[in-house]
Amino acid sequence: MATLKGLIKIEGTLDGLTFYKGKNGYFIRTKGGISKERIQKDPAFIRTRENANEFGLAATAGKILRYALSTLIRNAKDNTLPSRLMSKMMLIKNQDTTSSRGQRNPAVGLTTPEGKRLLQDFDFNGNAILTQVLRADYSVNVTTGEIRIPGFVPGTQLNAPPGATHVTLKSALLNVDFTTEARDLKLSDPLNLRINATPKEVALAPIAVTGTGVTMILLQLSFFQEINGVQYPLNNGAFNTLNILRVV
Repeated sequence: MATLKGLIKIEGTLDGLTFYKGKNGYFIRTKGGISKERIQKDPAFIRTRENANEFGLAATAGKILRYALSTLIRNAKDNTLPSRLMSKMMLIKNQDTTSSRGQRNPAVGLTTPEGKRLLQDFDFNGNAILTQVLRADYSVNVTTGEIRIPGFVPGTQLNAPPGATHVTLKSALLNVDFTTEARDLKLSDPLNLRINATPKEVALAPIAVTGTGVTMILLQLSFFQEINGVQYPLNNGAFNTLNILRVV
């Protein structure tokens, strides 16, 4: 490895040399490494191939879930969502105790109690954690999917972002098969409340979903600012929450 000195700062590959910026300046290294063909065929790299295959299965599972919830995620996500969900799926695939090494799959892991527990309480927006935003007790009916918040007082039981005048609560039921990718998503009617509203009995009940996959119960909180009678999404949804309350 060599250090690049001079006025010209280059990053990238040129004539077999890779130029990159490190913590202590710009560096050069020759392009090299083990060939893709050798990794795919050499018996010495069997563990590498197994790890890569399981990595791919976890990535696919995360993609399936994001796609199934795309209508909700577009208003409640952060830039780290794909990597955070990928890490979660890697833990879940470890719960697959029936498949051989290299074939362990989150789809199987999610059929186990521990696999379901690992996905429960996942926040799709890492900048808006539900437990930090909602400070009210709630109940979840795992049979019907209904979420209830008795005597909800938005002004004191919400950690609302500055500028927010209203909040919309919405629940969702999702059944997704991580093997076939079949999915069924149902949403409750949205409940829009002023932040300074009086106590309100909240009951969010989506229509039942169908399917033989994994069923999830989710809660979304979206914040708005009212100007001249019109409610506008606050900061393009940067403070919105979307959380998996239960996996059944």
